[in-house]
Parts: sequence; C-alpha cells; structure tokens
Amino acid sequence: MCMGQLGSLLPHVVVPALLASFLIPEWQLSGAQAGLLSGSGAAGYMLAVPVLATLTDRIDARKILIAGSAVSSLGTLLFGLFATGLWSGALFNAIAGIGFAGAYMPGLKALTDRLAPGDSSRAVTLYTSSFSLGVGLSFLISQLVAENLGWRAAFLITALGPLMMLTASALLKPVEPKPANSRPLLNFAPVVRNTNAMGFVLGYGAHCFELYGIRTWIVAFWTFVIASHGQPSVLTPLIVSFVFSILAMPASILGNELALKLGRHRAITLVMFSSAAVALLIGIMSDKSPWLLLPLLLVYAVTVPADSGALTSGMTMAADPENRGATMAMHSTVGFSLSALGAWALGVALDAGGGPGNATAWTGAFAVLAIGILFGPLALYWSRKASLQT
Repeated sequence: MCMGQLGSLLPHVVVPALLASFLIPEWQLSGAQAGLLSGSGAAGYMLAVPVLATLTDRIDARKILIAGSAVSSLGTLLFGLFATGLWSGALFNAIAGIGFAGAYMPGLKALTDRLAPGDSSRAVTLYTSSFSLGVGLSFLISQLVAENLGWRAAFLITALGPLMMLTASALLKPVEPKPANSRPLLNFAPVVRNTNAMGFVLGYGAHCFELYGIRTWIVAFWTFVIASHGQPSVLTPLIVSFVFSILAMPASILGNELALKLGRHRAITLVMFSSAAVALLIGIMSDKSPWLLLPLLLVYAVTVPADSGALTSGMTMAADPENRGATMAMHSTVGFSLSALGAWALGVALDAGGGPGNATAWTGAFAVLAIGILFGPLALYWSRKASLQT
C-alpha cells in the first residue's frame, strides 16, 4: 500500500512545482490566481471525499481505490493535453483531486481493515509518512521532466503513477462487504459528537493549511531567494523542494514516536508552536542569504509534518469503529478544505505585499502560515476540555 501510494502521489504537486517557472509566466497569473489553481486539486478532493471515504464503512475500500486511481490518472492526463489557462487547468486539477479522494483515505481504510489492532499506530504512521516521500518524488520528477521535455510532458508522465495504486489495490485480498447500514450515508452527527476525534480532525485542518501552503509556494520562495542573492550551484529550487518534502517522512515517524512517549496532545502542541516560531523567523529573514535561510528551512521541513502521523493515528484510534470511515471522511474534508484555503491565502498575502519578488510579501506569507498552525493547539485544548466535561 505504501508503494502504491508513492505512485498515487506522483501527480500530487506537479502544479505547485511548475507554478513559478512555467504556469505563472505562461498564463500570466496573479498570486491569488496561482493559489486558486494549485488549491483546485484539494477542492476537488474535498468535494468527493465525504462520499467516497464514508462508503468504506459499507463496502470494501479496495473497489473505491481502483476507481479513484483511474480518475486521478485521467485528470492529470487531461491537464497535460488540454489545459490552456486558469479555469481549464483548475477543472482538470480538480478531477485529479476527485480521483485522489478515492485513493488516500480509502487506502488508509483498506490498510487498517487488514491489520490487527495492535499494528495500527505505527502502520498508519508509515502509510501517512510515505505520503511525504511521494510528494518529494512528485517535485523531483515533474521539475526534471518539465526542464527537459516541457511542462505538458511532466503531467503526461506523472499521470502513469496512480496506476501503481490501481495495481496494488487489485492485488489486495477482498474483505467481506459489511451489512447494509440503516443510517444515511452522509450522517456525520456521530462523528461531530466524538469530541476526542474532532480535536485531531481540527488539528489536522490547521496542519494541512500550513503544509499545503508551503508546498504550493516553496519553489516560488526559493526562486525568489536565489534571484535576490545569486544562485548557489547546489541549492536549486528543484533540490530544495525535493529535500524539504522527503524530510517529512522521518519527521512524521519521529513525531508519532514522540507522541507515544509524551502523549499525543502534548507532543502535537509542542510541534505546532515550534513550527509557528520557525515560520515567523523565515518570514523575518526572507531577504537574507540562502545560507542563512537554508538551515531554518530544513528545520521547518521537520516541524511542518512532524504532527501529521500523530494526528491521523490519533483520529483513527479515537474514532468509533462503526464510524471510522465517516471519521476519516471528516478528517480529509476538513484537512483538504484548509489545504485549498492555505494555497490561496498565501497567494493573497503575496499579492498584498507586492508580489513574490518582494521580501515584504514573503514576510506576510510566512506570518499567515504561523497564524494558521496556531489554530491546531486551540482545537486540541478544546477537545481535551470538552472530553473531560463529558
């Protein structure tokens, strides 16, 4: 399943990876428009995941995985062949996002349905952290292909990736379909009443706002840094975005281990406050040398994803087993809604500060990231207080 997910993720950040060098100049996009284009994939995901993830409480998630992987591949292929501007690109990116909604959380459900209960925490963390490796490969492959064969070829080649998850899901042993549930399909009331699970869901939303915001704009930010100070030969946007992404895998695993030792709420809160502090420092120092910014950016590459595995495994363990698919649907809906918002909000901040060629704009953008992640500790505090009261 982890190998299949690497394939599913090959198209995942092709749009953010190619924004600064290809799509923004060719389509003459503003920061807000670029954020909208990048966030359209998360928006498509958000619209589809409530239905697709909730269905996994009723049918084998393997079936949804197969269909979702095919749609993800199709949307990416259509972008490469036919996208000519903001709205056509957003449409095809949204189709790819709808397909990914049938691959990520249903994949997690398919995995947990086939694991013994004692295996779930570390297995879920391995699955969620492999997400980051897949994103790193998406940054790397899409930029390499675009630089050598053009940006359309990057979409056409990465469109083959989801076929790996289609193959992996086809090889899974089927599980028996569950008896028909009399509750309405999109009945999320039991999920919302589970305040322990909702704390992790809302915390995940804050995490996704920060994560997708920086993933959308990391290439553009480092392009600004090297344009301002001269390009160090080894610190190209391609290398920096790839390293930034793959550091998330060990960070997520270590973050979950920290949560097992300190307690989930305490560990996640510590990570989120640290991430906000680092984001503010990067913003304040955005006009400084790449050699000063790089260490801070590498620390940020650890703090941003370090709460991911702990949040998702915490959600799966806090969920009522009968509503686990619906809880995963809520988790993803909130997370990817705020992912789309994060990509767009940073674009708006950049426009307000004079554009991505201005240091003041980047100071404002990183301040937006810091404010966004601080909503996570508030959600966890509310969750703990509400759970104690009940």
